[in-house]
This record gives sequence, C-alpha cells and structure tokens, in this order.
Amino acid sequence: MPVLVDTNVLIDIAYDDPEWRGWSQGQLEQHAGELVINPIIFAEFSYRYRDMETVEAALDPDEFLREQIPWEAAFAAGQAFHLYRLRGGGREQALPDFLIGAHAAVRGYPIVTRDPVSYRTYFPTVDVIAPDTHP
Repeated sequence: MPVLVDTNVLIDIAYDDPEWRGWSQGQLEQHAGELVINPIIFAEFSYRYRDMETVEAALDPDEFLREQIPWEAAFAAGQAFHLYRLRGGGREQALPDFLIGAHAAVRGYPIVTRDPVSYRTYFPTVDVIAPDTHP
C-alpha cells in the first residue's frame, strides 16, 4: 500500500538529524517501493536547496512516487483548517500540514511522520505511522 511521507521525515535523513535519522530511515526502508510525496511536501523540502537537480537527487523519482493532491483533498484541507481556526489555531502557515493530511485521508494512505498530533486530530481516519506507535 502507498505511504505518504511527511516532510519532517525527509529532512531528518537529508540533514542527518542525530535524534531522528535512524527512525526516519528505518520507516523509509520498511516502506520502500510504496513511498509517495506530493507538491506540498516537495516544496517544503526543496526550499533548503539552490537548484532543482539537487532536490531531484535527494528525492529520487525511482524511490518516491510523485502524486498530485486530489481536488477532494484540497477541499478537505480547507475544511480541517477552518475547524482548526475555529478552535483558536492561529498559525497561517499550518495549511500545508492540512493539505498533506487531507491527501492521505482522501487516498486512504497511511502517513509516516514525527509530528502526528494534527494528523490524528483533524484526520482521524488516517493511519499515522509515528515514533509513539511505531518505535
């Protein structure tokens, strides 16, 4: 089954995070051949690089299936973001997380992430693969 990979997992590996690289690398290896990213994840990851070629090398299309965000996911993200704001959420930049979570929800994909709280709160049907449940 395809697995959506959250940006923080990719950053752990690319920047050799001493605390999280091992867990993140292990999850990617466990789900090899099923890893999916979308344009939001690509954008969040790529801002750290100067050129597209370096990003393409880091996110090899042979390892990471690239998938567009479905229109239904864009709507679901907007609805979840609205609920977040009604509950007092104030971070305007949080919308990318809602787009990623909605993509997983609409497609029925699990998501591998180190930051599971918002996904579990706003997309309770998504199977979240996180350190607290998948050590």
